[in-house]
Amino acid sequence: MAPFPPSPAPRFSVEVYQNEYLPVGGREVNAIITVTSAGGGTAEGPGAVGVPGAAAGLGTAGGPGTAAGPGPMGGPGAAAGSGASGGSGAVEGPGAAGGTPIPGPALAPGPRQDVPGGSGRCGASSGAAVVIMVDCSGSMGYPPTKMRHARDATAAAIDTVRDGVAFAVVAGTHKAVEVFPGGGRLATADPLTRARAKEALRGLSPGGGTAIGSWLLLADQLLGSADAAIRHGILLTDGRNEHEEPERLRAVLDACAGRFTCDARGVGTDWEVEEVTGIASALLGTADIVADPAGLRADFTRMAKAAMGKEIADVSLRLWTPKGAEVVYVKQVAPTVEDLTARRVEAGPRAGDYPTGSWGEESRDYHVCVRVPAAETGREMLAARISLVQPPPGGVGSPPSPLAQGLVRAVWTDDLAASTAMNPQVAHYTGQAELAQAIQAGMNARKSGNAEQATAKLGRAVQLATASGNEDTAKLLAKVVDVVDVAAGTVRLKAKVAEADEMTLETRSTKTVRVKK
Repeated sequence: MAPFPPSPAPRFSVEVYQNEYLPVGGREVNAIITVTSAGGGTAEGPGAVGVPGAAAGLGTAGGPGTAAGPGPMGGPGAAAGSGASGGSGAVEGPGAAGGTPIPGPALAPGPRQDVPGGSGRCGASSGAAVVIMVDCSGSMGYPPTKMRHARDATAAAIDTVRDGVAFAVVAGTHKAVEVFPGGGRLATADPLTRARAKEALRGLSPGGGTAIGSWLLLADQLLGSADAAIRHGILLTDGRNEHEEPERLRAVLDACAGRFTCDARGVGTDWEVEEVTGIASALLGTADIVADPAGLRADFTRMAKAAMGKEIADVSLRLWTPKGAEVVYVKQVAPTVEDLTARRVEAGPRAGDYPTGSWGEESRDYHVCVRVPAAETGREMLAARISLVQPPPGGVGSPPSPLAQGLVRAVWTDDLAASTAMNPQVAHYTGQAELAQAIQAGMNARKSGNAEQATAKLGRAVQLATASGNEDTAKLLAKVVDVVDVAAGTVRLKAKVAEADEMTLETRSTKTVRVKK
């Protein structure tokens, strides 16, 4: 039996951090939404709404005593305060500005807001499938140990695939070739198939070009053949995508988005950071550099272990806003910065879904910014309702399965101190997003020869990384610049920077740290 047996399906909770107070005429509302999924196999009682197949689960987030109004996910008048488009008094009194989560109406006080009435479990996965894509282009032969390390890493990932999971291995060059099991199908993991897959890896050898889109298309075809809720890819490349046009890769990523998730790794320093991070971004996975091929085995083991920990797929963040409000942006801000705004899929009147991919036991933070109609002092309203939803087993035509929800509100005041105070979580992640942008702008300026702009941007990045406690990023920056004055953001560009250090900083520029509590 392979390690990491399946764990109980997770249960979700939502925490909302914001300063709800706006000055008279103020319109922009910011909130950090912390979504946490935790194992719920033994916990019963109030919690996240169950879905079909979970004991005593509810079918909608509405109903007496919940934070939703009439109809699925709430309708007009849901949880609105006096002066909002709905009944008065539904939102409880003023919330604290210091990051205290806002309780929804008729919900128990405390930091977490779950939709009551379910068993505390969300729908369990009906299975998992993984495809490992290994670069076998000619460049993988230099140095000769690179291909050996790739084979060893793939073998380690195969050992991590638990019994019952469907899996396959694909060799990628200027075309995609099935290595195991072949025949356009997936194998079911058990001791025998894992052994056979590792034996098949002996046939991997370098030769040919690089067309990553073809690898992803084959992975999509293989994963689509499996009756699995969790569909995941692991992709390794050591070079640039030279044998297909960028538009072709972009079209493939668009076609595969929402069909499976994918972690991407670049080994060595001859690959393009934007290509690898672009793959991970489009397919809601992770991206990283493995500068030394000897580190591949440990990295592949971690990736495969993380994939085996996913228990629920295709979860979306649903954002409902009242009439007259508009969504400015929705961003994931932890563990990495990822702008989800353009990925919105309409989900009914004034509601839209933002994809978050697959979940195991983990926690992520999102920054939501909403612009609401201005109002007078003393007015308050529901600015947004945040819900976690999952497509139901019934598929098209069936209502979504709500997992948890939280409320974002707006209260107009003439108290200047209250309206100008910035919530610590909002302030922190605003800085983390600026940090990522400063690094990317600084590195681009450095490459283009604009030393003045590179120095200014990377100096600002050093400031932000240090102030926020992002020690890992600060260490990476110190390999690119000499820090003269941390507080002032004064730096000097290093005359010589190792290519691996430069690429590591670029690849990991979007990684964030959470607020220290």
